[in-house]
Amino acid sequence: MAARLGACAVEIDARREIQVGQLSQSGIRQIRKMLEDFNLRVSALTFQTRRGYGVAEDLERRLEATRQAMTVAYALGAPVVVNQIGQVPSESGDLQWDLLVDSLTSLGKHGERAGALLAARTGSEEGGDLKRLLDALPAGVVGVDFDPGQLMIHGFSPSAAIADLAPQVLHVHVRDAMRDLARGRGLEVPVGSGAVDLAEIFGILDERGYRGDFTLQRDESGDPVGDMSAAVSYLRAL
Repeated sequence: MAARLGACAVEIDARREIQVGQLSQSGIRQIRKMLEDFNLRVSALTFQTRRGYGVAEDLERRLEATRQAMTVAYALGAPVVVNQIGQVPSESGDLQWDLLVDSLTSLGKHGERAGALLAARTGSEEGGDLKRLLDALPAGVVGVDFDPGQLMIHGFSPSAAIADLAPQVLHVHVRDAMRDLARGRGLEVPVGSGAVDLAEIFGILDERGYRGDFTLQRDESGDPVGDMSAAVSYLRAL
């Protein structure tokens, strides 16, 4: 479907679509060959852990699994592994903050060696809070997966977030949303029909020299193929 829609790359869910701990070199070659046959490559791996990197329970297991995902991502040709890193504490210096900083620093150093970096997905906090955390890490070891729809769904401003985070964006999930006062949170809608100012976001990223991928995602749809096709047309017209 991705090739028919005119996409040049796909994102792989490293939880549901592949098992990074069991993927052999032969399996990696097969995946790459299959994608190359359709003139596709891997833009990113998503690797959603049950808890964030600031939770002590089973932390080492999550870290090791994420390291495996980063190594496999590079082998598949993807420069980025996307995950929700966990809630960023409102105050620096507590245990959760220290665990997050230590964990992300460790993962970042592994990513530099492995060739694929971790990108923290936006949406759990304001862009300024995520920037505060990233600024506490060694420069460049962890970046941002910018998801404007997720930000709006959780009541945050995508425009304010991109102003804070643009220099650290490694990957973009293109999603749209609108505020739903009855639900008390945002609602995902087809790209181009919501309140996210995608033209503004793309303009800021272009000014910052962003050269990464834009991955379309549609979670709540009765016609995902139709929505994706319309989104591709919308983005090309921007």
